[in-house]
Amino acid sequence: MSFVIDDVLVRNDPVGPRLPVLFDSPHSGRIYPDDFRVICPHPLLRQAEDTHVEELFATAPDHGATLLCALFPRTCIDVNRAVDDIDPAMIDGDLPLRLRPTPRSTLGMGLIRAMLRPGVPLYDGKLPASVVADRIDRYYRPYHAQMQMALDGLAERFGAVWHVNCHSMPSSLRPDGRDPLAVDFVIGDRDGTTSEPGFVRLVAETLRGLGHRVAINDPYKGVELLARYGEPARGRHSIQLEINRRLYMNEETLERHDGFARLKGDIDTLIRRIADYAGQRVLHRAAE
Repeated sequence: MSFVIDDVLVRNDPVGPRLPVLFDSPHSGRIYPDDFRVICPHPLLRQAEDTHVEELFATAPDHGATLLCALFPRTCIDVNRAVDDIDPAMIDGDLPLRLRPTPRSTLGMGLIRAMLRPGVPLYDGKLPASVVADRIDRYYRPYHAQMQMALDGLAERFGAVWHVNCHSMPSSLRPDGRDPLAVDFVIGDRDGTTSEPGFVRLVAETLRGLGHRVAINDPYKGVELLARYGEPARGRHSIQLEINRRLYMNEETLERHDGFARLKGDIDTLIRRIADYAGQRVLHRAAE
């Protein structure tokens, strides 16, 4: 069963018995608002999407997990940033919140992107404060409200919840501009602060057992969605999972290639292992 907020998100609920597992794909949206006017060519703009990630995890509800997917693009507003991570230099007017820009926003990669990538601007001037405020109310707040509601509900019912924040990463360069990525997956837990170690270990060992190269917290540690919702002391375990795009698609055309089917099978195996892990942990907690 699906719950949809038009052009904002879709929540796919479990088909059968529910488990305390949530997958979310915050950057795979591709419904571009009519008023989203940029100077960047649309085919290039789409390369910022986590294209096909929602398809890779589509079977999660078949295993008792909840799957939440954004429908809007991250270039419009990025729910994996703090709501106040905005460069004031790109805003025309005043916003009804105190801004706390981080190095990400000063590089054009904050809540509201100014740059598609270094050297590729999105806009030819400042954005009106009213536009930014509207994006926050229309997209950002509903997405986080659904995340909070889903996680709270699962944690209250089962005593704990396991959350996988799903992303894809370009294969060409590391975010620091150094050598190309030499791994297939990066698991992030913000240096051990957002999840129990056993959950990270399960995901890493499962993927390595399927023949994949896996790194942990290098170069991606997780950002707002982990920082906000990962609280292992309260039984809320959040990890970020980055998938190398070369495994399943042409990074220029965004078309799936022959590797997609194999990767989809591996992701299905991972989902099943996570579901089994959560189910066993719930039974163990109930027996204590």
